[in-house]
Amino acid sequence: MTDFLDTPSGRRIAYHRLPGVGPGIVFLGGFMSDMEGTKAIALEAWARIEGRPFLRFDYSGHGQSSEKFEDGCIGDWAEDAQTVIETLTEGPQILVGSSMGGWISLLMCKRIPERVAGLVTIAAAPDFTEDGFWAGFDADQRATLERDGVVMMPSGYDSDYPITRRLIEDGRDHLVLREPLPLPFPVRFLQGTVDTSVSMETAIRLLDHAAGEDMRLTLVKGADHSFSTPDCLATIEAAITEVTGRI
Repeated sequence: MTDFLDTPSGRRIAYHRLPGVGPGIVFLGGFMSDMEGTKAIALEAWARIEGRPFLRFDYSGHGQSSEKFEDGCIGDWAEDAQTVIETLTEGPQILVGSSMGGWISLLMCKRIPERVAGLVTIAAAPDFTEDGFWAGFDADQRATLERDGVVMMPSGYDSDYPITRRLIEDGRDHLVLREPLPLPFPVRFLQGTVDTSVSMETAIRLLDHAAGEDMRLTLVKGADHSFSTPDCLATIEAAITEVTGRI
């Protein structure tokens, strides 16, 4: 059953929370994803078997939460995540961030480090609004964005998605690869080698940039951006188990 959290910002965030014992696990999903995705559901089932607390949620404008997707931005979604973690969990958590959720989880490591026990990212996409979208726009797309406030981008799914000027401009206020990024807890970065959305170079850049004494990057040959095959899911579970054992 889906529960809802009304935030101080007036947004209504949908979530599922599983009770358990030990360090809790918080799953942070990707751009235009929701908490009903394969990884979120599979990890919740695994956490139930392990007896671990688990929390998954929808950012505003995603899934069952309030607001329109095109009105949101990184700052809003990071605020949603922080409110959810601070309100719905107790003590330090293991954050599991997928794609954009990797960026959001890194922002949580900077904002509320006392609530982070460890970090696992899956195809983390830090700073993608600047280094992916904006850097990849041609002159016509940049002009359209300035003129109309939005440009449509192919999603690879049934419909295109809107990239707004607010998303790009707000993203610049939340970049994590341009300033120190201390991660003083166990960290496991996971990345597929045939991911067409996030490159291996991005994963290596993040590994090189972040500062921490217990940090590993695992490259999975042949894995794509979804990272949702049984083997990939087992790799995520093993990473969470390893991080738990190192806390």
